[in-house]
Amino acid sequence: MDQKISFPPHPLRGVRAVYARQAGCPSDFADVTVDFEPWEEGVAFASSADLAIRGDATSEEVAEFQAAVADGIREELAALEPGTTVAVAVVLRAMGIHAVDSHPRSFHHAGRLAVRNAVFRTRPQAGPEGVRSSPQS
Repeated sequence: MDQKISFPPHPLRGVRAVYARQAGCPSDFADVTVDFEPWEEGVAFASSADLAIRGDATSEEVAEFQAAVADGIREELAALEPGTTVAVAVVLRAMGIHAVDSHPRSFHHAGRLAVRNAVFRTRPQAGPEGVRSSPQS
């Protein structure tokens, strides 16, 4: 019998993802903290009104990084196990930005990692978040 899976099965708050890769100059760096809340079917993405930003960036860069996080999250959610119903509201709570090493591609990867970390938390054997960085993503 097919068992329906819904993501997220319950609220997952404070999911942190750090994408840091030394690849020469510039390197890659993005640090995000997001909440995943059960919602209507589909994906709703919003930035918190009190979004915490660590580091310096222009408002245009912050907007570009936020869009990249949202794209990465949507991309990774679309790749979840077949038969999974995605019904989630994602709220971006915090961003860590490096003046030289942060760029949209880094935040896209961080968004994907945030989903992986959230999925990891829903597994019965989940312990501390073990997924941090993956250059293959």
